[in-house]
Amino acid sequence: MPIEIKVPTLGESVTTATVGKWLKQPGEAVKVDEPVVELETDKVSVEVPAPASGRLENHAVKEGDEVEVGAVLATLEAGAAGSAPAAKAAPVAKAEEAKPAAAAAPAQQAPAETDYDVVVIGAGPGGYVCAIRAAQLGFKVACVEQRATLGGTCLNVGCIPSKALLQSSENYHAAGHDFAAHGVVIDSVKLDLARMQARKADIVGANVKGVEYLFKKNGITWLKGHGKVEGTGRLSVDGKPVTAKHIVIASGSNSANLPGIEIDEKVIVTSTGALELSEVPKRLVVIGGGVIGLELGSVWGRLGADVTVVEFLDRLVPGTDNEVASQFQKLLVKQGFKMKLGHKVTKAEKTKKGVVLTVEPSAGGAAETLEADVVLVAVGRTAASKNMGLEEAGIALDKRGRVEVDAHYTTSVPGIYAIGDVIAGPMLAHKAEEEGVALAELLAGQAGHVNYDAIPGVIYTWPEVASVGFTEEQLKDKGVAYKIGKFPFMANGRARALGMTDGFVKVLADKQTDRVLGVHIIGPCAGELIAEATMAIEFGASAEDIGRVCHAHPTLSEAVKEAALGADNRAINI
Repeated sequence: MPIEIKVPTLGESVTTATVGKWLKQPGEAVKVDEPVVELETDKVSVEVPAPASGRLENHAVKEGDEVEVGAVLATLEAGAAGSAPAAKAAPVAKAEEAKPAAAAAPAQQAPAETDYDVVVIGAGPGGYVCAIRAAQLGFKVACVEQRATLGGTCLNVGCIPSKALLQSSENYHAAGHDFAAHGVVIDSVKLDLARMQARKADIVGANVKGVEYLFKKNGITWLKGHGKVEGTGRLSVDGKPVTAKHIVIASGSNSANLPGIEIDEKVIVTSTGALELSEVPKRLVVIGGGVIGLELGSVWGRLGADVTVVEFLDRLVPGTDNEVASQFQKLLVKQGFKMKLGHKVTKAEKTKKGVVLTVEPSAGGAAETLEADVVLVAVGRTAASKNMGLEEAGIALDKRGRVEVDAHYTTSVPGIYAIGDVIAGPMLAHKAEEEGVALAELLAGQAGHVNYDAIPGVIYTWPEVASVGFTEEQLKDKGVAYKIGKFPFMANGRARALGMTDGFVKVLADKQTDRVLGVHIIGPCAGELIAEATMAIEFGASAEDIGRVCHAHPTLSEAVKEAALGADNRAINI
């Protein structure tokens, strides 16, 4: 049965394109992923690849025709023989808003017969989700992972264990400080850190075993070992050759470090070591005022550590809405955090008692020292692209070591793709997951797509911070006229009942159309509440749409509704 080659998703808000040039003619043989036709828009020039090997049957449209996303361009008889293919066309420019790919490496031929249809390198959220979705779509799939367990950084030493400790430390703090207000009097609260760590380990174990079960359920082969890319259709696992029609790089990221600071994961630790401390440090210095540092600082601060945050910039969590960041800082200071903003660490010296840090103002000035029992280096993460043979295979990397891809996650080498933390964009597990699904669907000839304006971000401190869409500062930079609706949790009945009234919901909507442009929440369960806002942005809802939806009472979600109504000065309960 002929396979239809359709117009793929071309980018956010791009619905039509012009057929530029046919690279293959009816009757010619084509290989899987070989470019068939060029499409042009005002923002993008893209090559549409063949979804399978075979013979091109016909052109459904002519050069110069305007076509819509999803329209049939041509048909392909899979597996059929054809005439000799024409010479490969030169690479075309990529989407402006997509991550640019460098000039392609010399053309390489994939093996005629391969071990697998799809091989994914990396079993983190992006990799294992991509593998599962590809298997659901009928591909023969393998996933390369050198860890002893699946799930990548997120499930093993990141998202999951950190949230387990965050919840346990919240419970410990609440038992000692908050329960009495509810009439629950506990005379003595004792910390059993070993049991807390054991619970965390059990949760991690259950999650990674769950991924292994999903691999078995979906018929995915786990290739255990270190994966190295050799070229189109070729890779090796611990030196053993493996072939595949499609290779997906989903190797994730590693903790970044500062020059001259030696990580030992005992007294100078990354997030990995900070999750495994066997006792609560009396003095914890966190280098970096981002998400990871503040979350883990919260864990150990609740358990009794004196926490100091040293941040190069003059604010916390860069990229978040300024008003939210300011309120967030005040609440953390109220909880006991000490802040040294606008400072940098220039030296870390280990002593018998711990670590002595030399700290200077970022803009220049007199140095001072800070003493710590444990130092957490949380200055971000870097793409895990080294020692994988990428550059040797001709795969282009940017200056930060990230794999360069086009709008469809294709690298500069045909048949090789990349997703997740190893490419540009926010280093978030759910962003990687969405890219994994989109890529698998694109490989199957479907219209896989990720809306990068609707990727939520969450900080799992207390209170939580969550956001989606644009900040006020970004809208000002863009020159977009907007209006604001705000509602404090202090005025929310459910928040009062919970005794969790810090924070607010902030809705930003277009001043003319009322379309929701951004939502920012600081307060209880912000990470859950942001889903409604993400849905609104994904479907182009207005603030009034949110305000007219019936929300259960009393719930925290009513604060989102009230903030949306507030964008039109219609909030009821304030």
